[in-house]
Order: sequence, then structure tokens, then C-alpha cells
Amino acid sequence: MHNEELQISLESVLNHIQICKNRFLKIQKPDDFVLTDEGYILLDSIVARLQAIGELAKKISNKNPSFISKHSEINWTNIIRFRDFISHHYDLLDYEIVFEICSNNLIELEAVLILELKSQ
Repeated sequence: MHNEELQISLESVLNHIQICKNRFLKIQKPDDFVLTDEGYILLDSIVARLQAIGELAKKISNKNPSFISKHSEINWTNIIRFRDFISHHYDLLDYEIVFEICSNNLIELEAVLILELKSQ
């Protein structure tokens, strides 16, 4: 993957993360996703962005494995596997896992991407 293509992919992932974080602001605890219609809408919209992040991670992994190796502190395999799970088993989705991802994992991924994009 050329540097420009990688940069565009990383910027896209960062954009998806920022949208997730913004939508997640209304969620204080996992049950907030399932107690109201608004919660379900937020869950669905966040999960769609997580799916897009996973798809981009898969693309980056296939075209630029050195980037993935360089940032081994991120569990890229889980990001990609979660995308596959969303795509094929959405009916089994656990909203508590989505809460955990939004509370912790997105912040870590965002920090790595911001540093990487600043260094380019």
C-alpha cells in the first residue's frame, strides 16, 4: 500500500473513531444501549462504524503488513474478527462488548493513529 493510500485509510479510520466517540457520549453504562429506542439507534450506528473500521483494518493488514507489525500494541486481529462477526452474526451481538470497545479500545487505537499521522 502506498503511503498516500495508507494515509487515506488511517484518516478514514480516525474519522470513524471520532464519530463513534461522539455518539458514545450519550452512553453511560452498557444498558443505555438497550433501554430506549435512541440507545438502539446509537448501538446500530456505532456498530456500523466499528464494522467500517474493521474493514479498513483488514485492507491495511493485507496491503501494508509492516504497518500492522509496527503497531503490535493494537490487537488488529480482534478488530478484523469483530468486523467479520458483525457482518455474519449481528443477531448475536453483545452490546456490553461494544461498550467495552468504545470505552477503552477506540481510545488506544485513536492515539496510535494520531501519532502515526503526525509522523508522516
